[in-house]
Order: sequence, then C-alpha cells, then structure tokens
Amino acid sequence: MNSRPIVLIFLLLVLIITSQFEWKQQIGEAEASPEATRRRQQALVLREDAVKEKIILAQEKNIQQLTELIQSLQVQLLHCRGSNSTTSHSASSNQSSTNDTEAEGHEIIDD
Repeated sequence: MNSRPIVLIFLLLVLIITSQFEWKQQIGEAEASPEATRRRQQALVLREDAVKEKIILAQEKNIQQLTELIQSLQVQLLHCRGSNSTTSHSASSNQSSTNDTEAEGHEIIDD
C-alpha cells in the first residue's frame, strides 16, 4: 500500500520535470531565432490581410445584392403606380359614363 503513493509522487515529479524542460526549450527557441519570430509575424499579417480581403469581398457582394433588390423594388413601385393611375382613370371614366347614362335616362323620362 505504501508503494502506490510513492509511485504516484514519482510520476508526478517526472511529469513536472519533463514539462518544465519542454517549456524552457520552447522559450529558448523563440529567443534564439528572431528570424523565426519575424516569419511567424509575417504569416500572421498575411492571414489577417486574407481575412480582411474576404470580408471586403463579402461586403461588396452584399452591397451588389442590395442594389439589385432596390432596383427590383423600384420597378415594382413604378408598376404599382402605373396600375393605380390606370385604375383611377378607368374609375373616373366609369363615373362620367354613369352620369351621362343617368342624364340620358332623365331626358327620356321628361319626353
């Protein structure tokens, strides 16, 4: 029973020592090669530029779709205005012809 806690402590110490070694090695590599750091920064800048370009292209596409939608709505509005004016003209024509018919009816009755 006593061997189990000792083995666990030993494994924990091994884990700590190896992780510290790997961490120090990574820091040493970063400090040792400023050129690698510069390359990483350039790669990050290139990625940022690519993402910005994709965003701009997506926005341009959205603007184009909105412009097409506006044009479509303007055509529909003109069509509605045209049909509305046609309806109002025919309604006024129907009303005047109704008035003419009523006047003729009164004339026939008077005779």
